[in-house]
Amino acid sequence: MRDVAEDYVEAVLDLVAQIPPGRASTYGVIAEAARERTGKGSARTVGRVMALYGSDVPWWRVVTASGAAAERVAGRALEALRAEGVPLTAHNPPRVDLREAGWEPGEEAEPAQM
Repeated sequence: MRDVAEDYVEAVLDLVAQIPPGRASTYGVIAEAARERTGKGSARTVGRVMALYGSDVPWWRVVTASGAAAERVAGRALEALRAEGVPLTAHNPPRVDLREAGWEPGEEAEPAQM
């Protein structure tokens, strides 16, 4: 994969930084919002941005469309999500219940009701 454009990296990191505690978003939702700002990108590119540059934002709040944490960081992500009280499913391993905790840019920052 070629290098990711700086404006796209900035857009993704800004969006992820906006995800409030107790909520989560998906790579696809972040990609769509970043594409509105920059005209480029995909869920896969968001994953690359998070892997390379995401350590200073709440990376654990970005999950797959099924609510699963990225496999290579799943243990740490689930620990952080649990600590924030993010609703999880009974799957093994657990996934974020996106119906309860899903966040999209522009939404109110209130955490999901538990």
